[in-house]
Amino acid sequence: MKSPRIILLVGDYGSGKTEVAVNLAFKLAAEERQLQDGAGEPRRLAIADLDLVNPYFRCREAREPLEAAGVRVVMPRSAEGHQFADLPILLPEVKGLVQDRGVRAILDVGGDEVGSRVLATLAPFMPREETGFWFVVNASRPWNDEAKGVLATIARIEGASGLGVSGLVSNTHLMAETTPEHVLGGVRLAEEVAVARGVPLVLVTAMENVARELPAGSVPYPLLALRRLMVPPWTRPDAAPRVGPAALRPRPA
Repeated sequence: MKSPRIILLVGDYGSGKTEVAVNLAFKLAAEERQLQDGAGEPRRLAIADLDLVNPYFRCREAREPLEAAGVRVVMPRSAEGHQFADLPILLPEVKGLVQDRGVRAILDVGGDEVGSRVLATLAPFMPREETGFWFVVNASRPWNDEAKGVLATIARIEGASGLGVSGLVSNTHLMAETTPEHVLGGVRLAEEVAVARGVPLVLVTAMENVARELPAGSVPYPLLALRRLMVPPWTRPDAAPRVGPAALRPRPA
């Protein structure tokens, strides 16, 4: 998957952008390993947790498997041992990431315009030609189930961040109740918004089991099959043993 060097993922609250960010990081890490195996020039990969809105779903939750895959997780030192604490990121470190052309960076930004304000501080340091500002569309979320609502949310986020959305990610789901029809309905909504804004639909996502059920040729866009890695901290591991970061650990023989 060809992608910008810097990917900013924004979206309304509950859009699932953190799940997308973490899964995308694993995908890009695999691509970088292929470059290395092919004697190419791989870039270092980092993911920065800029979500100041939702303390329960943070990319830092998957820090161990991400780092094992070669992805650096940028988070406040004060958050060590407190991955669910609502603590601010150290912006100077993120500024260094976006300015270092030897690093591919994914920035997981807080939901709605409140969380996106942090980008206004970083915007002057981001090379626009290397930056993808991607809005995550989840048609199952209230006020974002029609193009009018999605467009209004995008306008608010752009106003708060000082940046213009350059691509859309279709991430429509209803958790375990998701069907291929939900995914395809979300794609249709994202296409409508893409036409209205004059930006591309750059990525479609679906959980692995749903992605396998999609009719051949029904998604003419890059498709990212997701593993559920983000789970709320009150979820017991034995209640869902193959979700969350534990999903990436090898199964017992």
